Amino acid sequence: MQKKNRIVVKVGTSTLTHENGNSNLRAFEDLAFALSDMQNRGSEVILVSSGAIAIGAQKMHLPEKPKELRLKQAAAAVGQCENMFLYDKFFGYYNKTVAQILLNAEDIEIEEKKENLANTFGALLEHGIIPIVNENDSVSYKEIESVEKLFGDNDMLSAVVAVLCRADRLIILSDIDGLYDKDPRLYKNAKLIQKIERIDEATYALAGGAGSRRGTGGMRTKLQAADIATAQGIDVVIANGRNPRILFDIAAGQDVGTLFVGRRTAY
Repeated sequence: MQKKNRIVVKVGTSTLTHENGNSNLRAFEDLAFALSDMQNRGSEVILVSSGAIAIGAQKMHLPEKPKELRLKQAAAAVGQCENMFLYDKFFGYYNKTVAQILLNAEDIEIEEKKENLANTFGALLEHGIIPIVNENDSVSYKEIESVEKLFGDNDMLSAVVAVLCRADRLIILSDIDGLYDKDPRLYKNAKLIQKIERIDEATYALAGGAGSRRGTGGMRTKLQAADIATAQGIDVVIANGRNPRILFDIAAGQDVGTLFVGRRTAY
């Protein structure tokens, strides 16, 4: 699969929704603007997007985040439709075409499906189309119900996609600025770590617990994703997605978030 500068961006539920669960339209628009301009500059971009269940639950007027499997899957179906409508609308403002790709674990684990999937990504990128990827929560009960999820709020999914598509960089936008030397929610003197050369047990020890109320991925799943990607020579940046236009700063090489350096000898 021949490629230009290839970037995978993962955006979490906390970025795409407000505290009340409604879609954050400004975030959708800023994300579309930033990714469209990155493509205009010559990069190939792939977006891994969470948020389907949270947005679907709000649109279904559910009183709280659904706990039953059938309601989770129903909310995912409704929310995914809403998300793609918004992405198509906002990317369309910048004359960009998007495509939806929904994945199950077996799509990655079965070699034939994996090869077909890689070919699909390649065909889309060759034609200047921006793939928007999500876990297929409306049918994949394992991912919704399992404690040890394969994809973990799409953090792991984004790493798998980055490796599959041989990306140069993975950017994970979260509700935290990056990896700190201690939990910033508990310690005011916590310092942001700007660069990690190698992920080891000491790095994992710095990770906190669960993620935000609307999302499910914590820092540990992001470190696991970074571990997978960096092992294949892919640089990973974890940064705050509060303002998606931060992508411009990351692309310009500014010190934003935490950079996990890819192991170049992996190739």
